[in-house]
Amino acid sequence: MTQQSNWQQGVWGDGSTPAPNAYEQTYNAAASAQPGAAAPGQAAPQAAQAPQTSQAPQAQAAPQAAAPQPDFGAYPGAAPQPAFAQAAYAPQPAPPAPAPKKGKGWIVALVAVVLFFALMFFGLASCNAAMSTVANPFGALGEDVSSDYVTTNSVGIIEVSGTIQYDGTTASPEGLKAQLDRAEENPYIKAVVLRVDSGGGTATAGEEMAAYVRDFSKPVVVSSASMNASAAYEISSQADYIFTAKTTAIGAIGTAMQLTDISELLDKLGIAVDNITSTESKDSSYGTRALTEDERAYYQSMVDQINATFVETVAEGRGMTVDEVRALATGLTFTGMGAVENGLADEIGTLEDAVAKAGDLAGFTQCDTVYLRPGASGLNDLLDLMSESRGSADARALAAALEEMENHVGFER
Repeated sequence: MTQQSNWQQGVWGDGSTPAPNAYEQTYNAAASAQPGAAAPGQAAPQAAQAPQTSQAPQAQAAPQAAAPQPDFGAYPGAAPQPAFAQAAYAPQPAPPAPAPKKGKGWIVALVAVVLFFALMFFGLASCNAAMSTVANPFGALGEDVSSDYVTTNSVGIIEVSGTIQYDGTTASPEGLKAQLDRAEENPYIKAVVLRVDSGGGTATAGEEMAAYVRDFSKPVVVSSASMNASAAYEISSQADYIFTAKTTAIGAIGTAMQLTDISELLDKLGIAVDNITSTESKDSSYGTRALTEDERAYYQSMVDQINATFVETVAEGRGMTVDEVRALATGLTFTGMGAVENGLADEIGTLEDAVAKAGDLAGFTQCDTVYLRPGASGLNDLLDLMSESRGSADARALAAALEEMENHVGFER
């Protein structure tokens, strides 16, 4: 039985010799010129194909010509090549490509990548906040979710933090009402807890927010943080139950109006201001002159009238008489302990205690909790972070102060 090496059959073939290409034709032409060389297309010398039987001892086997060694770099089936042919036709390496010129495009790409991942981060955070709720037996508190995704009995928590004013947050009439409406419309939200941490603000905003809490159809419980004073307390007084910490500053029932007179400073600076008005008192609150006695008495009567509505609101909400509240309307705050003693608060307790009380008032011993906050755009948040700086914040604060002075009159609680 004749044996053949695999390389003689071709690396990928079945033993058939492929048609010579241009390279082989050149090589065969050069090889045929040598003495004893086989003609192109002829078989190899007979000595290379001498049969060897499996029965013959290997030591006594007839000597035969050494089989050519495989060259895996050659074309399959091609004969071994002389050294000069290999050198002549060896592929030459391609010249190196010129190095690209450095530009500034990488800066734009880097900024784009950073913005992309930042937008993804805010988007994921918004999605997580909108899609998650945390079951809670009045223990750990829940997460921010859309009221549309609340499908179990829950207590909604609304944070009233910062100055009471018209800014669209939950410390404003429009912001608080939006969250109360969400709780009102969702049948699974059984009660609301107001987490209050505010020293008061605009009297009119406090009046409106107190009315929204009073008219809310579900139980409302207040959890007082570090401060629950003035207009914030007016709002809290309309709740069904008020919790406070022992050290909370709470109360401060009173109304104030502030007017600034800078006329003497203007005189020292040599600045003269002429106010052209339709009546003599129109510029009374501009701060460029002192008040007359009649004007002072007029403003005092306004403050007293507005404060009377404050006292009446608290008396109605707390189930007290007007005289009882008026006696406490010193404009000063009480500690949480003092407020429990004089009736302005009901109990010393934490936010968790307030949530448990809200569930109890709603008739449930166990409820989930969910924070109700205005929805925020991740892109707007990112742009705000990129555009804001301390200097611009100070400039906005100064502009707000000047605008407040220009509005002339502002009653605060």
